[in-house]
Amino acid sequence: MKLSNRLVYYFAGFSIGILFVVFIWDKKDTKFNYGPNARVLNDIKGKNVHYSNELHSAFSKNKITASIVLNIIKDGDVNFSKSNTKLDSCKIYVIERKIDKINYSVELENCKNEVKVLTYNLD
Repeated sequence: MKLSNRLVYYFAGFSIGILFVVFIWDKKDTKFNYGPNARVLNDIKGKNVHYSNELHSAFSKNKITASIVLNIIKDGDVNFSKSNTKLDSCKIYVIERKIDKINYSVELENCKNEVKVLTYNLD
């Protein structure tokens, strides 16, 4: 058998195998959080979120809404240079996201069982 035929059979089987695996993982809702940003956000998403008094007053003044804060936490980018990850008990993370041409920044405290949103910033 020629080398070209072997390569065609190999890639055909490889492609079918990839499709099979993708469909199985899609049904299992499997996530691959290899990067540090994805790992931190996945950890935060699984916990109860509490807001500081500053955030509650901002909610009442309509400066920022809880849905925007949750959107930032869900799809934002962790700024590790502004975060304090060396703490033992609760690590402090700064998550940034641009929504409708406005740069939002949220500082939160990630503890073992809960997350507390401390401050926000609009640019």
